[in-house]
Amino acid sequence: MAVIDLTSENFGTEVVESETPVIIDFYADWCGPCQMLKLVFKNLSETYDGKLKFARLDTQAEEHLAMQFQISGIPALVIVKDKKEIGRVVGYRDEDSLKKEIDNLLRK
Repeated sequence: MAVIDLTSENFGTEVVESETPVIIDFYADWCGPCQMLKLVFKNLSETYDGKLKFARLDTQAEEHLAMQFQISGIPALVIVKDKKEIGRVVGYRDEDSLKKEIDNLLRK
């Protein structure tokens, strides 16, 4: 499944109205760990195809959305299910570590 680029225009449709849980990668282009996480995030999007929607949000372009989620450090991954945050992971993780954390959060 492709990773969705979130904007103010599609946030409601892709996240708020989504029947599938969504994991949002809050990032910035200048952030080294964010760039390292990009490939890990893309690879995991294929693993969870149909079970979890993967989306990225540029914190500089969509600062107000990042503020709504009280993002204070990036990369930050936030999982939203039924219009509520069910968990977050802050900082870079390798693919295996991130998969374990996602699985634990989705069990909630």
